[in-house]
Amino acid sequence: MHSFKELSQQFIAHFSGTHFPDSPATLYAPGEYFLRLGGKRIRPVLCLMGNELFGNIHPDAFAVATAIEMFHNFTLVHDDIMDDASLRRGMPTIYAQYGNNTALLCGDVMLIKAYDYITKIKPDYLSKILTIFNKTATEVCEGQQLDIDFEKKDTISFNDYLHMIELKTSVLLAASLEMGAILGGASEYNCKHLYEFGKNLGIAFQIQDDYLDAFGDPEKFGKEVGGDIKQNKKTFLLLYAFEVASAQQKEKLQQLMQENNEQKVQQIVTIYKECNVDAWANELKEKYLQTALFHLNEIAVTALRKNALKELADFLIQREY
Repeated sequence: MHSFKELSQQFIAHFSGTHFPDSPATLYAPGEYFLRLGGKRIRPVLCLMGNELFGNIHPDAFAVATAIEMFHNFTLVHDDIMDDASLRRGMPTIYAQYGNNTALLCGDVMLIKAYDYITKIKPDYLSKILTIFNKTATEVCEGQQLDIDFEKKDTISFNDYLHMIELKTSVLLAASLEMGAILGGASEYNCKHLYEFGKNLGIAFQIQDDYLDAFGDPEKFGKEVGGDIKQNKKTFLLLYAFEVASAQQKEKLQQLMQENNEQKVQQIVTIYKECNVDAWANELKEKYLQTALFHLNEIAVTALRKNALKELADFLIQREY
């Protein structure tokens, strides 16, 4: 059994080559630039870990993991356009550096390349993997649209936001594990619990992401702190703040959300702290982590084989970037 770090190193070595042709360089060079920015590579490594939970890593797992990483980067390139984001992983986004049109096309070709990698796996698994991949890709797009829709609404419920996060973030983590497990020969019972582990871990991961956007160190976080606040995104933090804030604080929050001055982020974070939003977010994150670990414990393999996933879960919700 390998740790997340060891499998991450294996995947990075596998992924480090070029993925696109040389020409036209105006399309493909930005894509290579973006892929070289790195990132945590969590999703593809989860695919490898899902496979190794049940047996030796199948060669096809690297092809599926690569497809997952290409798809994830496609979503990031397009997210940066929609969010008007200038930084990703501490470096200029394709949108900021090469313009809107190139970023759109670059994301498109990443998605196409993802399917190209999936077609390389053995026919025995292709139909099942493709079905899960397509369902997940569709759900991620649905989640992103809901996220956009929520920006236009004055209020949304906690459950509506949770549903959006499941689609936008959690299902890809869960499906990455499940696709790896299928390649490892897992039963339907085990696949179901592994998927639920990934889904709940994904929610905890997003809570931490929302937390870091408001309270993180920008040098460690790799992108601008307060990006969600500037965009008036409905996050776990904002929803809870409106739930517990005093009438005066709510009025101030609503006023600040109509503004775009330099003090907006700092002033909203101050209200968050006054409402103990940071402590609440950490408690909620822990709740979803424990639910994830429950499902991991239900999987019918030896406890020793689960250690790497338990260690990864702890890392993901304690991370500062």
